[in-house]
Amino acid sequence: MENLINMTPHPINIIKEGQPTKTIPISGKLIRLKTSTILTGVEVNGVRLSKTVFGEPEGLPKEVEGTYIIVSQLVKSALPQRSDLLVPAEVVRDNQGHILGCRSLGI
Repeated sequence: MENLINMTPHPINIIKEGQPTKTIPISGKLIRLKTSTILTGVEVNGVRLSKTVFGEPEGLPKEVEGTYIIVSQLVKSALPQRSDLLVPAEVVRDNQGHILGCRSLGI
């Protein structure tokens, strides 16, 4: 049996036929990328411009066969070699643009 672990800060609602059919609760653990900020030396209208550089993941468990981990797209993109990471896909929004859930999980 496969396991889904949600390592994002939000519950993941799976939507089918316009209705939530499953909620994957937050696990209480997050995966984040280390970041550092580099000042560019440029200012626009008195505001400094900077660049964020993303580094190694923090809180990423080892791969376990049969276990999939739901992460942010940023984390997934930084770790293309990991086949166990999934992201919310086919996002469903309300009339105000707020996310209600997703129709699938992207590989």
